[in-house]
Amino acid sequence: MRIGVVGAGILGLAVARRLGEVRPGAEITVLDKEDRVAAHQTGHNSGVAHAGLYYAPGSLKATLCRRGIGMLREYCADRGLPYEECGKVVVARTSRELDPLLEIEKRAAANGVPGLRRLTAAELREVEPNARGVAALHSPTTAIVDFPAVARAYARDVTDAGGELRLGFEVVRITPRGGRVAVASRDEELVFDRLVVCAGLQSDRVARLAGDGPGPAIIPFRGEYYRLTRPDLVRGLIYPVPDPRYPFLGVHFTRRVDGGVDVGPNAVLALAREGYRRRDVNLRDLRETLAWPGFGALARQHWRTGAKEVYGSLFKHAFVKEARSFVPSLRASDVAPAPAGVRAQAIDPDGSLVDDFRISRLGPVTSVRNAPSPGATSSLAIAEHIVAEAFG
Repeated sequence: MRIGVVGAGILGLAVARRLGEVRPGAEITVLDKEDRVAAHQTGHNSGVAHAGLYYAPGSLKATLCRRGIGMLREYCADRGLPYEECGKVVVARTSRELDPLLEIEKRAAANGVPGLRRLTAAELREVEPNARGVAALHSPTTAIVDFPAVARAYARDVTDAGGELRLGFEVVRITPRGGRVAVASRDEELVFDRLVVCAGLQSDRVARLAGDGPGPAIIPFRGEYYRLTRPDLVRGLIYPVPDPRYPFLGVHFTRRVDGGVDVGPNAVLALAREGYRRRDVNLRDLRETLAWPGFGALARQHWRTGAKEVYGSLFKHAFVKEARSFVPSLRASDVAPAPAGVRAQAIDPDGSLVDDFRISRLGPVTSVRNAPSPGATSSLAIAEHIVAEAFG
């Protein structure tokens, strides 16, 4: 059997790796248009291994996150990769956030997140001396990792098992062919018995090439960061209580495995799917965003929140003010610009933000249409799930 995987991010590589384990006689080929693995979302994320606090109990997200973080912890230990359980506090800044914090605590407990502890204001200062709030939820097993390094390790596993990485192969056409599927770049065609699409920011386009439906569509949101020049302000991870209407977690403090601390991200509409700078504009991407019916519905419903995010993007003082709401000692001089990331946010035609993982199957092609955070945390478990469903 010849199996193709489109996408050399952490999820595509995890799927190819899993296929090598359960289909040892198969020829497995990973295709990606870039010249390196982990070029986009995997290489631009926050590096947090999520413990499963926020996700609806029983959802695919919750189930795969809890399994995935255990698998990731073991994998990193086995490969000698960084994995630091620095812990996270979710901070209720005012009494109005106490009920939402309680809801997060209930979800986390239902999901089996270990070691949870409700903190008073005084106890919060013991865990994070510079954080302030009326209460907090402490998750000591939330961890930080180097996801690009994990992806590179997955890639080595694929090639060690006899698989092939075809980098610089941009998929422009997918054609059914007698129960098989032909995948073409601009100058080459490969034929596979089965194909798995894990194309991240391009996932809807590649799925449509294979004949899948138009929705959900990917709308790119840029997440901008600042980096602390005083990393001693933060011991681990400090998060606000998120707005339950959105899959974004809000501006927070994230310690990195290299010892630095990032502040962010916000969530602003990107004008290019791979637009990591404000000046990056791709007219095709922008046209498709504006033409998708769900984008108009989303904009009409949430324009005030969108305007606030844009304001924080354009004016540093507004961004810092938001972060200072739970770390009051932070000053504008304590932060410097850091690299941004772009989130592939799937949106249905009615404007709904797709929150859970979404996987579709059409003949010999399986497409991952949505795999947001905690996608990297859950990568080994998602791969296990996809292979069991599509190849079981």
